[in-house]
Amino acid sequence: MVKIISNKRGWIEILEAFISVMLVVAILLIAIDRGNNASEDVSQKIYGVEVSILREVQTNDTLRDEIAAIDNSTIPVEWEYFPPSLKAKITERTPNYLICIGKICHLNTPCTLLERQDKSVYSQAVIISSTLSGVVYRKLNLFCWQRG
Repeated sequence: MVKIISNKRGWIEILEAFISVMLVVAILLIAIDRGNNASEDVSQKIYGVEVSILREVQTNDTLRDEIAAIDNSTIPVEWEYFPPSLKAKITERTPNYLICIGKICHLNTPCTLLERQDKSVYSQAVIISSTLSGVVYRKLNLFCWQRG
């Protein structure tokens, strides 16, 4: 009879230890998941801003024509040499918590950010074509990162 009681206590202790480990693992998984969701929310928000800015440029006939009018020999066009009205539009539409710059490239070439950032850089691209000046295709990349 004594052996049966001590045997039950051993199983109960094993069960308690198993439940304790499972609780710790569950708490860690919840904490990790919350951390991932916070960073995903920021990236989705930034991507949404970029898409909004790029769609506005893409639907503006004047800005599209300015991009299409750029001489092929000067492409890629870095942010410093952007057409003033395009640069102003992007800057105007950029929220205060972001820094956004653009780059205009040929459609079939890589369009990357030259300057190195120590932060996460979010990039979106759109194809720009002109209707008035013939068939011209350019790629407009927008690179954004958080201030501070």
